[in-house]
Amino acid sequence: MTELPKAYDPAATEPDLYRDWESAGLFHAEPDDAGEPFSIVIPPPNVTGSLHVGHALDNTIQDVLIRQARMQGRNAVWVPGTDHAGIATQNVVEKQLAAEGTDRHALGREAFLERVWAWREESGGQILRQLRNLGASCDWDREAFTFDEPRSAAVRDVFVSLYEQGLIYRGNRLINWCPRCRTAISEIEVDHEDARGELARFRYPYADDPESGVAGGAEAEPSTHGAAGIEVATTRAETMLGDTAIAVHPDDPRYADLVGREVRHPFQDRTIPVIADDYVDPEFGSGAVKITPAHDPNDHAIGLRHDLDVMDIMDDDAILTDVVGAPFAGLDRFEARRRVKEELDALGLLVEVEEHTHAVGHCSRCHTVIEPRLSDQWFVAVRQLADKAAKAVRDGDVVFVPESQAKPFLDWLDNLHDWTISRQIWWGHRIPAWYGPDGQVEVSRTDIDREGWAQDEDVLDTWFSSQLWPFTTLGWEGAGSSTPELDTWFPTSVLVTGYDINTFWVSRMLMISVWLHDRVPFHVVHNHGLVRDEHGKKMSKSFGNVIDPLDLVHAYGADATRFALLRSAAPGTDVPLAEEWVEGTKRFANKLWNVGRFALSILGDTRPGDLPPVEDLALEDRWILSRLEATRALVDAGYVAYDWPVVCRGLYHFAWDELADWYLEAVKVRAYGDDEAAAAVARRVLAVVLDDLLRLLSPVMPFVSEALWRALTGAPGGRESLMVAAWPEGRPADLDADAVAAFDAMRDLVTEVRRFRSQNGIAPSARFELAVTSVARDVLEANTPLVLSLAGLSGVSFVDGLEERPGTSTIVLDGGQAQVELAGLIDVAAERARITKEIEKARGDLAKVDGKLGNAGFVDRAPAEVVQQQRDRRSELAHTLDELTTQLDALAALES
Repeated sequence: MTELPKAYDPAATEPDLYRDWESAGLFHAEPDDAGEPFSIVIPPPNVTGSLHVGHALDNTIQDVLIRQARMQGRNAVWVPGTDHAGIATQNVVEKQLAAEGTDRHALGREAFLERVWAWREESGGQILRQLRNLGASCDWDREAFTFDEPRSAAVRDVFVSLYEQGLIYRGNRLINWCPRCRTAISEIEVDHEDARGELARFRYPYADDPESGVAGGAEAEPSTHGAAGIEVATTRAETMLGDTAIAVHPDDPRYADLVGREVRHPFQDRTIPVIADDYVDPEFGSGAVKITPAHDPNDHAIGLRHDLDVMDIMDDDAILTDVVGAPFAGLDRFEARRRVKEELDALGLLVEVEEHTHAVGHCSRCHTVIEPRLSDQWFVAVRQLADKAAKAVRDGDVVFVPESQAKPFLDWLDNLHDWTISRQIWWGHRIPAWYGPDGQVEVSRTDIDREGWAQDEDVLDTWFSSQLWPFTTLGWEGAGSSTPELDTWFPTSVLVTGYDINTFWVSRMLMISVWLHDRVPFHVVHNHGLVRDEHGKKMSKSFGNVIDPLDLVHAYGADATRFALLRSAAPGTDVPLAEEWVEGTKRFANKLWNVGRFALSILGDTRPGDLPPVEDLALEDRWILSRLEATRALVDAGYVAYDWPVVCRGLYHFAWDELADWYLEAVKVRAYGDDEAAAAVARRVLAVVLDDLLRLLSPVMPFVSEALWRALTGAPGGRESLMVAAWPEGRPADLDADAVAAFDAMRDLVTEVRRFRSQNGIAPSARFELAVTSVARDVLEANTPLVLSLAGLSGVSFVDGLEERPGTSTIVLDGGQAQVELAGLIDVAAERARITKEIEKARGDLAKVDGKLGNAGFVDRAPAEVVQQQRDRRSELAHTLDELTTQLDALAALES
């Protein structure tokens, strides 16, 4: 039997084991390998990224699933890769250029792209290398990149196909614009954050009576419209320079006579109409709303309904253009905001500027406030795609775990707007459209090299290529292409991802896959939550609570980090994490190591094999096998439900509370006894139990379980690895309710004796006799040697009843009692002093609680749960006082 080091050292163990697995090819699969196909494609992290705690959770779950699938004999593949991350990657390189005193425009497009590719080759993909530290068993031979040649071919084919089907078009639409990145961005790239801003209220004067302001003599309330005109409000005062209407609700009586009339723009030589639209909330503000169709999505929709003029007032840098006139042209949008308010105030039109907190969209890459604006862009018409995707979910072709995530997903699909796919950057898949000298437009699968023709300068949104990921990673390069990998592993088995990108990424993959292949891209979407700190707070550098998973791995090991993440990762719920919790799971890894070392010292040359006949098994054997089978069933159910806390709690409880604390202690009696046949049975059972436990632990804690399993089985590593050993099969016949009940009776007796020792300051080495009466007498009496060993007794007698006698103490059992002679067992004076001190403390605590509960103000005003906590505390203290008083009375009897 292999000799193990005294202490488990993850830093010394984990890297060597990972290299051994990888060099043995255990991560790699081929389409013609035996077994039912099982596949996962990694949600591709940005090529700019480094491993953060969210990645750690996401990839740990994937690794657990793929490792279990391998052990179950499936043909399992986990395809890794990265996303070229258009805007994020371009920003990284542009910052490098800025530090060198230049920019991409100075380099030119071709030289800039060469620079980005060079950076990608040098630094890109570091996150995949970091995943190895976590134990991720990806098939590294299949690593993909959204911007490599096979993926690029697929992207172009899909673009052209959708264009030919009328599902991709170019149009002038309202989009999210980042003035810093100078590109359109998708909704997922916009972070909506509550910010302290302002609400500026001002009035538009009436066009037909600028002096009096009252249109047609209509009677109006001064707070909404009157001598100065109609009052409106805005958080972006500068946008009033592009207003082309004032909207009111058609049923608002305050404005009934004004609909169809006009107000005068205070800074421009034009008038704008008052219109009626159901969108307006008459209860909000004045009930009148300024409409800027070129710079607000809701206003744009109103503008389309009413055929309003559209004025785009800003350029790509969010500088106001000449269309706004003096004195605002050439101003930055925020400077223009201040200037507009000043000018309105000078005209007597500014009513009030008040502080106002509202959601403001920021570019997720550079944190610049985004600007809604009209722009010529390429779009995907999503309605047909979304309807087919929604049907697949409603028909059960795709299942969400937890199920509650399906409804918001379907709501998103049912209300999805056309998708802006063009980006005004250089790094990415260039749009395969060419423009001729006479305004012709051709979209082509091959480059057009004709005089006077030029390719579109824009590139595609990163999500356009990543939506193809589930099948392009398996070799699909366009319509009609097929590969053995695609035929074997597509659709993939499960997608693991945070619920926060269901709508933006998961929906796109589902839409395009169902449209192109008439098949879903994955059968299950397993949503985990976001990792937060131990208080449930979002991790943020500004909060100072960010946890680096690599630091955890280096300090405590990959197994401890994985287990700490999984134990709180119930489906769909956010995951709290604290470093001390990882430290705690490192103690669990150490416990496993110690269990393994001790078990190996008992086993000698015994290897896992068949179990002995049931008639040869001792009570503790039947109990541990029953508990092992229950744990296996619990773990399997946890996998089916993707309920990782259930898996982790089951394994932890069995390994620590049952195997380590009870069975190993119980098995010593036979292992070190004189009956070799009994000892052999104990060793055979222990070998099977430890073997099965390590197999169950392997996907979750692959390193410590592998090291122990090799020592247990003598496996040399390489292809003989726990990683590809068989997953434990069920043994329902091992479930033994009678054995569990019997062992629990014995465990109750031992536990209460140990508690008695602790309460009375009796050393674990002290031996004494016990008289017991119990409903489980037959079981306890049949296992007397085990009771004596585990409870540390010199003798035990089983009687029909017990009488209270001076100088004894009674131990209350579940279904019985035990009696101890105290004479000579304890230091009476010292014990009396200790108990007296505890009684005084308990009485003091009880008085404080009674004081609170006797205070009517506290009982009436405190939350009900707080009051109940105090009542529960009082019951506990009263029970403690009773026990202490009984112990003191027993001591008094010894002195009498």
